[in-house]
Amino acid sequence: MLWKAGSAGLPDRICLPVIPKAEAQGQMRVLTGCPGKLVIMIHAYSMYGTNLVLDVSSGAVHVFDDTAFRVLKCFGQDGRLEEEKISKLREEFPEREIREAVDEIRTLISEGLLFSGDIYEEHLPQWTRNTVVKALCLHIAHDCNLRCKYCFAGTGEYLGERSLMSLEVGMRAIDFLIENSGNRRNLEVDFFGGEPLMNFDVVKGIVHYARTRERDCKKNFRFTITTNVLLLDKDKRDFINEHMDNVVLSIDGRKEVNDAMRQRLDGTGCYDRILPLAKTMVEERGHENYYVRGTFTRNNLDFGEDVLHLADEGFEQISVEPVVASADSGLDIREEDIPRACAEYKRLAKIYAERRASGRWFNFFHFMLDLEGGPCIAKRLRGCGSGTEYLAVTPEGDIYPCHQFVGQPRFLLGSVFKGFSGNPEREEFCNSNVYEKPECRACWAKYYCSGGCAANAWKFNRDIKKPYRVGCELEKKRIECALWIKAKEAR
Repeated sequence: MLWKAGSAGLPDRICLPVIPKAEAQGQMRVLTGCPGKLVIMIHAYSMYGTNLVLDVSSGAVHVFDDTAFRVLKCFGQDGRLEEEKISKLREEFPEREIREAVDEIRTLISEGLLFSGDIYEEHLPQWTRNTVVKALCLHIAHDCNLRCKYCFAGTGEYLGERSLMSLEVGMRAIDFLIENSGNRRNLEVDFFGGEPLMNFDVVKGIVHYARTRERDCKKNFRFTITTNVLLLDKDKRDFINEHMDNVVLSIDGRKEVNDAMRQRLDGTGCYDRILPLAKTMVEERGHENYYVRGTFTRNNLDFGEDVLHLADEGFEQISVEPVVASADSGLDIREEDIPRACAEYKRLAKIYAERRASGRWFNFFHFMLDLEGGPCIAKRLRGCGSGTEYLAVTPEGDIYPCHQFVGQPRFLLGSVFKGFSGNPEREEFCNSNVYEKPECRACWAKYYCSGGCAANAWKFNRDIKKPYRVGCELEKKRIECALWIKAKEAR
């Protein structure tokens, strides 16, 4: 074993590295059980000649040599060595190497770093009670100056009419967040759209109001804004750079890819306008606290080229996400596209590691894993907190579980003026966790994807507890690549 990273323990935090669906001879072993019984799970795979083994519950990640990797397969689901399997290996490997591997694996088992049991379910109630609201996504503008072909928000309308948030609604949203945040000190507000720069005076007014309130209420606000960049002039950049902790700049990558999807009202592309403005913003922020964020569709399953294009243009913080589109759009990632998309992630991972090692460093969002600390175990079990800790607010002040549920009457949870309505759907979100989802309970990736996106689950399965399969498979491959990169960089 060349490298390992282990857990930080219970009850507050745990490091949970992951290892994905078997590639080639990789094996996944699962001992399923009823609630209250230990579930033992490891996952092993090979990538570019490196053998990685994850102990799912402890979070330990190990790099095995070829002998140890083969010996591992001689251990049963309960972590016990099956001697009859070992005897067959003696024709391929020296006895001394086999016994050394057996001893090392047994040591890892005794240290709780391999074949460890899942003990977190029993602690879940104490971690999830008394949930407070921590973040709001403020829909500053239900309108947009682009007509992106894949837009889940109906080009800004969100199943309704085009509208802009008033300062009154925005101020009341800040009050609502403070009133429902309990003892939590650090709060987050995301300015979203449509295009929030179309209503930027209200953005500024909300920020100034929140700053006056945070002193009185002993809160600390962290602001983020997402923009398509078209209206990002100097005055707006100056304000954002002074007051926003993070900024998300939307661009899909190569000019031909971006302009095919992200078009103005007259049908023309926006790449030539937004690229220089995005570069200026990043330079003014000292290349920190930003992301360029793109979307890939089945029309550009070579999306790695878009990631590399953005890196070549000087962006160091990059996120390019798979589209979530309906089947009739022609843009959706389909079951038959999974192998090609996964192969592209793998190809990109190799280039990514090579570039970082040679000094051409950049971050790709989906390859970023914190193996030393990471989110607390409660967050790993429950995910983003949509519908509970994280809420979206419309221009009229209506509350929804997140931005992707906005406009769907079933998920209207209340308003910032009247509070929560008692809609039972909120209770569904409160009770949602990886143990409530059968597919997640037996999945090695559950502590990293946290059960996946509830909005995607609803969109494709009409059940927030039934994960979106395409998204699951892509997430597993991304984690697989991320762990391989970590192992590569640790040597």
